[in-house]
Amino acid sequence: MRTVRAVALVGLASLMAGGSFAQTSEASADGLSSRPTQVRVNFESVALPGDERMGLLGTSYLIEFGRGLSAGPAVYGAIAGQRGGLFTIGAELNWQRRLSGPLWLDLGYYAGGGGGGAAPVGGGLMLRPHADLLWDFGGFRAGLSLSQVRFANGQIDSRQLGLVASVPTNFRYVAADRLDAPVSGRAGTGLGFDRVQAVVAVLRPPSDARRTGGGSLPANIGLVGVRAEQALGKHVYWGVEAAGAASGGVAGYAEYLATLGAESGYWQGNLVLGARAAAGMGGGGEVPVGGGLLLKGSAYGIVRLSDVLGLTLEGGVMKAPQGELTAPFASASLLWVLEDRFDAGQSALATRTEWILGLERYEAARRDGSERTLDAVVLKINRFLSPHFYLTGQAHSALSGGAGGYSVGLFGLGVQTPLGARFHAGAELLAGAAGGGGVDTTGGFVVQPMAYVGWQATPAIALRLGAGKIATRQGPLDNPVVELSLAFTFGVASGGRP
Repeated sequence: MRTVRAVALVGLASLMAGGSFAQTSEASADGLSSRPTQVRVNFESVALPGDERMGLLGTSYLIEFGRGLSAGPAVYGAIAGQRGGLFTIGAELNWQRRLSGPLWLDLGYYAGGGGGGAAPVGGGLMLRPHADLLWDFGGFRAGLSLSQVRFANGQIDSRQLGLVASVPTNFRYVAADRLDAPVSGRAGTGLGFDRVQAVVAVLRPPSDARRTGGGSLPANIGLVGVRAEQALGKHVYWGVEAAGAASGGVAGYAEYLATLGAESGYWQGNLVLGARAAAGMGGGGEVPVGGGLLLKGSAYGIVRLSDVLGLTLEGGVMKAPQGELTAPFASASLLWVLEDRFDAGQSALATRTEWILGLERYEAARRDGSERTLDAVVLKINRFLSPHFYLTGQAHSALSGGAGGYSVGLFGLGVQTPLGARFHAGAELLAGAAGGGGVDTTGGFVVQPMAYVGWQATPAIALRLGAGKIATRQGPLDNPVVELSLAFTFGVASGGRP
């Protein structure tokens, strides 16, 4: 019953967030609609069994849909203590109200799935109700948060005070029923990211590096991931990155970091040279990262292949200050420019985009030789390349089935076609990294082909039922998957140069 209630809450939050896209609002002169948004960051020290403390960092992106209510995706992860590698992903529902002058009250509830770091999380379902008092400093709000962090089927149930900060911004988009209207390319639409990079990397631990459970780390750890970046000026940008192990025998290792960089173009912008630093959380797969804090520094070059595509080569060093790991890394990535807000003359049609939240179920092979049912929460972003084809990036994380800590990151290509006025069908071919939670993913690389049918409730909201399979390149995981999801459609501006 607890799982059912939590899943219902996630669905309610998603439905309300989708309502913000469904509501009709007047577009501005640049063809865009807008919704108030919060970017929230909170930190708290959570009590674990045995008088252990774990520093937990949370980030959320909450879109308001009226009367102080907002909802959106959220990620929580360990950043201090001994449980590096614990992550959860899910959705948060929030209500805020001004109490007096600059003092605000925020009430919220998060539900998501995940785990890791050998923490006692049971099936992985994390629930976090909270009440916050924040002081409005003008450009941001900050204050104290009183929260409960509970893993419904595990042994973690902690109440604590923490710190919270919230930055107000706007979610600018093209309504689903206006996707044929022209928009300004300088708008900074959607989440505001100007470019994304699909990354393949190799991490090289030192020869004397040891696993947390004993034994040597592999000489090379292969990672696949994504970076999303937003310009702060002509030469400076910020962004986020996420990656997971796809080879090297450390299935379950994952990273989630914020990054800040600077770069300059040469030869009419055909070559870009830059450097960046990143900080965040990571761990899992018996990689010795201590409490989970990760730091990175690197230099890179970008060769422009076209106005919207580039090839990035990067080299640098990753360090886990609380653990025992300092390792060089190298990566290659395909860069895709989404927008160029500094091109004053640019105008384009909206690019169709979908946010999707869902639940999936399948029988999963375990490392102990058994096979048990697993339920996972699913977050997706689809960006259409044409009226029928799209690229997709997805994160899946277990919330029941005794697989707390099992997570999957997938990328792929999809196709979608209408079936009359209210129905559509589609298919996806996905590949990526998976591991953790005792699931036998044999190195971490997985593929997941899927097909689905959808019912369009409104121009912005669709309910979808999908089926497919998930399989490792080698090993016992090779099982059918069923999925139920809600898709929210909107438009963003597109085009630009690396």
